[in-house]
Amino acid sequence: MNANSLINMVVRMVMRKLVSRGVNAGIDKAFGGKAKRNGPMTPEERRQAQQARQARRQAKQATRAARRMTRL
Repeated sequence: MNANSLINMVVRMVMRKLVSRGVNAGIDKAFGGKAKRNGPMTPEERRQAQQARQARRQAKQATRAARRMTRL
């Protein structure tokens, strides 16, 4: 292996990590990243937080599936 291919491999690994973190941060931001921390939540707020967590989980699964499909 020459130096050029080693550098490309390292750069690809770093970029993949950075893009993954950026996508996850965007999904968290879009679907409500953190639950309410101050005081107890009402039943309605708890239900909305649960739905947001479920939507975020499904969106992350969809992005992983899309990444797998684009690699082929």
